[in-house]
Amino acid sequence: MSSNQESIVRTLVVALVVSLVASIFVAGSAVTLKPIQQKNALLDKQRSILAIAGIEGSRLSADEVRALFERRIKAEVIDLATGETTREYDPLTFDPLKVAKDQNISRALPGKEDIAFIKRREQYTTVYRLEAIDGSGELEALILPVRGYGLWSTLYGFLAIKPDLNTVVGLGFYQHGETPGLGGEVDNPAWKKLWQGKTLFDANGRPDIEVVKGGVPPGSQKAGHQVDALAGATLTSKGVNNLLTFWLGEQGFGPYLERLRRDMATPENQEEEE
Repeated sequence: MSSNQESIVRTLVVALVVSLVASIFVAGSAVTLKPIQQKNALLDKQRSILAIAGIEGSRLSADEVRALFERRIKAEVIDLATGETTREYDPLTFDPLKVAKDQNISRALPGKEDIAFIKRREQYTTVYRLEAIDGSGELEALILPVRGYGLWSTLYGFLAIKPDLNTVVGLGFYQHGETPGLGGEVDNPAWKKLWQGKTLFDANGRPDIEVVKGGVPPGSQKAGHQVDALAGATLTSKGVNNLLTFWLGEQGFGPYLERLRRDMATPENQEEEE
């Protein structure tokens, strides 16, 4: 074998060895870092849930957030079709987004139903209850996961509502890929503040919340159900409108909210209705 051929062989062997070592290192790093990444993702999610519920957790340490979440937040898995709580899954580890990809426990949405453009809807999902700080278990806010397509991406977030199951405490998105300065303004604190106190349903219990292009008209009789659209982000604003209409309706949390209303009805109220 000539010296040139030997040099080429050595070069190829060295390149192969370097590639193998690099691959092993990358694979090992991925395996090692995955639990840390999952832990951080869970922490970010907990911060988001607390923030949407009106509890500022950005300045708290990780341990403080986890302790606060454990003390104030109760998670439960529900069947979206019936609105009933299920004990089949652990709410602390259940992943609704993963379930949405499983054809055995999710359903494909026909185009006319899929106004949020999510394609498939999971049969089960996790909801969160913010309970009173005194430990009485009294509901202070209900936090519902919501998602839907904007202009460039699916927006993933939470909607928090008061115990009346009709008034907005907060709305926010923890993940999206909308255009910074336009659709990305869904993260703007000033816009998120506009949602506080808005009314979600009409007198007949139907979803009635609207993101209005050009802003809510002065003196609008429906101002309590309307929020200014994002300037220059018509499709993102429409996406937010659509995803809320979907998740508040019969294909989303409608059956669950109706079940809660029945459970919360007092005997006195039932007697008056009779």
